[in-house]
Amino acid sequence: MEQNTQNKTNKFIKIAITVGIVIVMNMFFNYAISFIYNEPDYNDYFKSTQIVKEIQTQDECLVIGGQWNANTYQQPVLIDSKMQKDEIKGYCDANYTNQKNYDEARKIYDRNVFITLVVLGVLSLIAGAFVTVSVLPLAFSWGGVLSLIIASMRYWNSADKLIKVLILGFALGALIWLAVKKFNQ
Repeated sequence: MEQNTQNKTNKFIKIAITVGIVIVMNMFFNYAISFIYNEPDYNDYFKSTQIVKEIQTQDECLVIGGQWNANTYQQPVLIDSKMQKDEIKGYCDANYTNQKNYDEARKIYDRNVFITLVVLGVLSLIAGAFVTVSVLPLAFSWGGVLSLIIASMRYWNSADKLIKVLILGFALGALIWLAVKKFNQ
């Protein structure tokens, strides 16, 4: 009876250690990436000014890198207390160029983090196949799977189709190779 209780305790301890390694491994991967590779900072692309000047013409808008949007509706203009003619006005999206530059930098950053996390995930899975210390094969394997999930969640919507196919093909190939190498005995 006491041996059975001891076995259950050891089993739960192994599960707790495995889950702990899986979580901390992925936190380590993500924080190491953020330490080595700086994320684009929003404030580097969008300068905050104390006085905001209203931009009223297309030329003023284009000079600051904005995008002029002409309204398609007519606005009555009051001239000498009488409604005279209709005038088409527009507005300026002053952050147009800044937003495009930030989005592009963000996309490149997210792609590079995705690739790094996929590579680390596959390496973790491979390590799980070759390490023989008690809980480590299971922890490394599940840590690798979680890294692949996190990578996909972070970047999937932004990824180009070709990058998705290449990275997933690499990951699938590595997993199949690993399965054949480890379990074909």
